[in-house]
Amino acid sequence: MNSKLEQKINQLPLKPGVYFFFDSNGKIIYIGKAIKLKNRVKQYFGNIKLKDLKTRALVAEIADLKWMEVDTELEALFLEAEMVKRYLPRFNILLRDDRSVNYIRIDYNSSYPTVSLVRHPPDDNAKYFGPYLNTFQIKLALKYLRRIFPYSIKKTSAKRVNLDYFLGLDPGLEEQKVSLKKYRANLRKLISVIEGKQKQIEHQIETNMKKAALKQDYEKAATYRNQLMALTSLNNRVKLGLNSGVNLKKDDSLINLKRLLGLASYLKRIEGYDISHMQGTNVVASMIVFQNGISEKTSYRKFKTTIDQNNDFSNMREIILRRFSQKNLAAWGVPDLVLIDGGKGQLDAAISARNISKVINVPFIGLAKKSEQIVVQINRSDGGLASLVNLDLEFLKQNDGTLIKSDNFLLINISHDNPLLKLLQRIRDESHRFAVSYHTVLKRQESVKSILDDIPGIGKTTRLKILRKFGSVKKIQTTTLETLSDVVGPSKAKIIKKYLENHTG
Repeated sequence: MNSKLEQKINQLPLKPGVYFFFDSNGKIIYIGKAIKLKNRVKQYFGNIKLKDLKTRALVAEIADLKWMEVDTELEALFLEAEMVKRYLPRFNILLRDDRSVNYIRIDYNSSYPTVSLVRHPPDDNAKYFGPYLNTFQIKLALKYLRRIFPYSIKKTSAKRVNLDYFLGLDPGLEEQKVSLKKYRANLRKLISVIEGKQKQIEHQIETNMKKAALKQDYEKAATYRNQLMALTSLNNRVKLGLNSGVNLKKDDSLINLKRLLGLASYLKRIEGYDISHMQGTNVVASMIVFQNGISEKTSYRKFKTTIDQNNDFSNMREIILRRFSQKNLAAWGVPDLVLIDGGKGQLDAAISARNISKVINVPFIGLAKKSEQIVVQINRSDGGLASLVNLDLEFLKQNDGTLIKSDNFLLINISHDNPLLKLLQRIRDESHRFAVSYHTVLKRQESVKSILDDIPGIGKTTRLKILRKFGSVKKIQTTTLETLSDVVGPSKAKIIKKYLENHTG
């Protein structure tokens, strides 16, 4: 261990945080989290003979150390997960946090609402809550909540009431033991508790209990009483932690990005946009959101353009206009910064749409793929407002950055290892990934749409159900008649199965 590294280890605080190990070339080779930074980092340099091979190899390459303090262990978990994705150090298990992060999914608007846990929330009109890192805690919380607010976890056979109904865990919707209206009302209470509004729900249940007692409906009053007692004792059994907010203002990348762009406010919400299509077909766009430097997948949105065309500038203009419509501004709020995946043309189109929408106080920048240049528009030929940034040239110089003027744009070159650029690359790559994934879904649906369109007696709604469930004709062919019947009903399932047997190889 060199003297510089030893000195830094001695300076480490006994606080939660994330530590970064660097090699002799200044490259991050490992990122970890700790409840107490000093204690955790010192463990690496203890009796090396007792370490496994991976740890020995890691320690042999450590030449420098940096760290970021946070207030809680939970913040350290989130920060470590984001930094691993951002820097992809070779000694880390890539994207390892995805296996432990979960979201609560409630498809409230479906004809048979269910509650489940998922790892990757798709944009399917269901309600999502999360992410939650402690899977065991969330499963335990849902276990107790299901006793208070019974819900279905999957659709069962309509021939009989399932066992969960008799255990008081399932509302019995399929056998009409409860109406869809009442079931949804019950789910709204569940959602309120998940959102941290437990006290309001307790008060509501207590009011209903008293009203039932006054009407001498003692059976209903007893039901409300039991529900209230179970809810009030919930926190004694499990700490929900379902609404834990994490504020990572200690992320140097966010601080430095704010300084480089000369922005007055902290970049709490950054949105990234990208367009994806195949020669102008199935044109889609993504809107991804980073909240306090961390991806917030429940806020992601996808768009399908009104016209399929091989014109990324026009496509980008349409998407930004739709994003900054009054309806979506009211629903999603206003971002602190917008990052466009692309160069001068895409950025110009996006700023043009922003100006038309009259939400002119949001700064827009681009990130060109080939050269990884940050693109800023300084003025517009039509006299409109441009990127709304005020570059800190001294900061750029301190970070060995350079500036190139090209038409009405400034192209910023900064080291590819700079944390600031790593953050922008992470947002750009995530917006690209999300756009491509949606485009792939549409292509797959289109490939099976034609044959499904030809099946007599099968309408658009049924086709969409099949596509959402199975995704391809091959999967529909290989699924059982019973499974298909659960989706579209026995009679339609037989029609579909028979048609595919006769018209596919």
